[in-house]
Amino acid sequence: MDYHLLTFVTVAEKLNFTRAAESLHITQSAVTLSIKALEKKYNVTFLDRTNKYVRLTKAGELFYFHAKKILSEYKEVNNLIDHLSETKSRSLSIGSSFTFGEYLLPKVIADYIKMDKKHDNPMISIRNSNRIIDQLLHGEIDLGIIDSHLKNHPHLTITPFKEDELVVIVSKNHRFAGLASIELKYLYDETWILREDGSGTREVVNQFFQKQSFDPPIIRSFGSTQIIKESVEADLGISIVSKYAIQKEILMETLSILRIKNEPITRYFSYIIPEFSFKQHAVAPLINELTKENKLYRNLSFGE
Repeated sequence: MDYHLLTFVTVAEKLNFTRAAESLHITQSAVTLSIKALEKKYNVTFLDRTNKYVRLTKAGELFYFHAKKILSEYKEVNNLIDHLSETKSRSLSIGSSFTFGEYLLPKVIADYIKMDKKHDNPMISIRNSNRIIDQLLHGEIDLGIIDSHLKNHPHLTITPFKEDELVVIVSKNHRFAGLASIELKYLYDETWILREDGSGTREVVNQFFQKQSFDPPIIRSFGSTQIIKESVEADLGISIVSKYAIQKEILMETLSILRIKNEPITRYFSYIIPEFSFKQHAVAPLINELTKENKLYRNLSFGE
């Protein structure tokens, strides 16, 4: 699919570069570059834009009409090709957020391969949630798994399939170690070690802090849950991570869990696929493996 077409159609419908960028989960500069690339290619102005408004020119209106038709054709040919090639074995490319990718996905892939020896080993990349979305939009991966609160997107299908709980972790030597729960206010002066901006976990933590009007003065950002766990073990600070990320540490008693009193922190892992995908049938067995124990989602449909 032509990514520039997707961007143009979104801008034409939003009539706002900022809202289009937010809708596509890309930067505003990326939106601007896509529009400029199209206008340069056709040597015509598609959008009149000032500080006050964005409007389609006559050429823009014409281009928008046909761009929508082209995107619809992409969807139709996608379904046709899928039906023709659904029985063929093919390699899949999967992008997963760090938490699910590092702590849950390996078992899913193992069960997927055991289920049918004809399946090739999927190619897996571990990225933060924003990067996974970008890879899907650019056709770099076939299936994404994210842990953010993203609920909808104009060009992606998003389906939550597994609940996750986030918990506060402290070292075994921390003064609060051994407590079952604590009020958030008592953690204000702690050094917080959190995932970097753009990660699904950081998004959930930011939203939780905002809801609680909690703004701790010391926050350090790291790009790996493993580094965060080791830093907490070394008494460099405390953190909030998925319960799935600390199973071994809890068994080994190197970390201690705290829950915030009366304020559970939950989210869902979601799988996402492009609205126009040439591999919907190919990813269906893997999605079934992801959701086989899930009660949220049944009767999968893949454009059949």
